[in-house]
Amino acid sequence: MSTALTDPFGRIIDYLRLSLTDRCNLRCLYCMPPEGVKKITHNDVLRFEELFQICRALAGLGISTVRVTGGEPLVRKGVAGFIGGLKRIDGIKRISMTTNGVLLGEYLQALAEAGLDAVNISLDTLDGERFRRLTGGEMGDILPVIDTALALGLVVKINCVPLRGFNEEDITRLTALARNRNIAVRFIELLPLGAAVTMPPMPVNEVTALIEKAFGHLALSPVKPGSGPAVYYTLPGFAGHIGIISALSRGFCENCNRLRITSEGVLKPCLASDLGIDLRRLVRAGTCGKEIEAAVRELVEKKPAGHRFGAAGEKAKHRAAEIFRVGG
Repeated sequence: MSTALTDPFGRIIDYLRLSLTDRCNLRCLYCMPPEGVKKITHNDVLRFEELFQICRALAGLGISTVRVTGGEPLVRKGVAGFIGGLKRIDGIKRISMTTNGVLLGEYLQALAEAGLDAVNISLDTLDGERFRRLTGGEMGDILPVIDTALALGLVVKINCVPLRGFNEEDITRLTALARNRNIAVRFIELLPLGAAVTMPPMPVNEVTALIEKAFGHLALSPVKPGSGPAVYYTLPGFAGHIGIISALSRGFCENCNRLRITSEGVLKPCLASDLGIDLRRLVRAGTCGKEIEAAVRELVEKKPAGHRFGAAGEKAKHRAAEIFRVGG
């Protein structure tokens, strides 16, 4: 294996977020603008064989963890087979998926058999009406899906983005899911990206205050269920963990270990970076693995020290009363 990927700040890069599609079966308000987004063409999306070629090159550089994302990855056909192919790449040790959970129950068994290790379910509310207003879709019965995933041996994490004036009361309801389940319920500060720049975030100190008022002291966990940026805590009598991801108010860039590939094949060193290399062009031009490795190393040498997002809520225009005015 080649020498491990290390950026100019000494961070070892061993984690890849891989988008399989830009398509999604929901229309979350903080993700999708009212006018929608321009869909990329089928030919512009990396084929599975191309993704395997890229991932083999990255595994040769020390990438050992791959998180499959979208859009919603499960709207792309053949995802379970793709997971199985990834798992057979030498050096890839752990594969996880981020999903909105709507289609997850249908594919759980096949995904587990293919070698999926973990699943993150984006779930901002347990209230059906709020879910419809936030996503434009139907939540369905998510709790049996979570329990089935656990029974199949998957590590399960729940991701919630707290929004002021909308889902504060869901913070404690979601936290309670970890009382009798060995899962991690994680609260993620809203990033000022796209449609979210005009939405009202909740700083993590307000989130943790609500949790502690309901359940007691959040103690820093001695174990970390994952290799991402979350800080994990335990609560008295809880089987699971509570995670906090504070990209804005506290930051975590000093420990960043990841790269990202968009569904169009652009490799980015940071979500907020304008830097990137067109891996699709390289692969379709017949570039060999060693040349791809060299291009990746060159990009990693330019990985920034941190993101350039502003202070939490700086751009928010507090239009929650308009967006979420019913039953907030």
